[in-house]
Amino acid sequence: MGVKSALLSPDRVTVERWAWASVVANTVIVLTGGLVRLTGSGLGCPSWPRCTDESFVPHRELGIHGVIEFGNRMLTYALVAVAIGTLIAIWRWAGATPFTRRLAVVLALGIPFQGVIGGITVLTDLNPWIVSLHLLLSMALIVGSVLLVVRVRPEAATPVPARSVALSQVTFAVLVVVVYLGTMVTGSGPHAGDASSPRNGLDPHVMSHVHAAGVYVLLALTLATIVVLRGTAAVRFAFLLLAVELLQVTIGLVQYLTDLPVALVAAHLVGAAILVASGARLVLAVRSAAKVDERPLATQSGDSASTQLR
Repeated sequence: MGVKSALLSPDRVTVERWAWASVVANTVIVLTGGLVRLTGSGLGCPSWPRCTDESFVPHRELGIHGVIEFGNRMLTYALVAVAIGTLIAIWRWAGATPFTRRLAVVLALGIPFQGVIGGITVLTDLNPWIVSLHLLLSMALIVGSVLLVVRVRPEAATPVPARSVALSQVTFAVLVVVVYLGTMVTGSGPHAGDASSPRNGLDPHVMSHVHAAGVYVLLALTLATIVVLRGTAAVRFAFLLLAVELLQVTIGLVQYLTDLPVALVAAHLVGAAILVASGARLVLAVRSAAKVDERPLATQSGDSASTQLR
């Protein structure tokens, strides 16, 4: 099926691929945005929406930093293309629901809003609090994209204990706090994006320990979730989250002990995006499974009787 026909009359598999493309694209932009900061190119284009006050494109005097920053801006258009493709596919898909259509619209509108926040970071000389907001919005778009994948993908769900719903949600809430604390650590340390960029004034060593304390709580909650979900299909998503957490802990510890090498910081940044996606997937899996127990009792009894007759 070609691109044109897929958009005109997409099947469920095509729509799911577009939703996955949205997850990947929003994760890639996290990496490229991080590389802009890690290479000291955050003000390679010192203005916005133009690169300079006189030009939309970087000139030779801006050097490689201008090329890197401008290149990241251009990647936003690729993200816009994916968002538009996803939006069209969802709206043309016969199986779309009002919710999935609204979600696709929100994800599409989130891209230009993200661009505006990016422009504000430049105009404020990479204020670390605005930079953290820029990252958190990308994380929110990743969560929305994961939700879209789940909503367009049929999935059989087995019942889960009722307490697992609240536990998974608390785990995800702590995960979000941990990610935010990570942005505070970043905002207090090196790799500001430009030598003249301000820092948030917090002690990076103290914030690293605060961040680590949050990680310990997150690990404990994830292990508790695994125990509660044991024997259910949803437990595999809790194990996935734990695996990502352990990988992030390893990368974070090594980068802390080796004075934050660029490659490890970039890997840790991508890991944060995968962590958020994994946490969201766990919550959605548990919620979907919990709905199995929310059917009317008569329906459940009918299903049981039908099973016995077979």
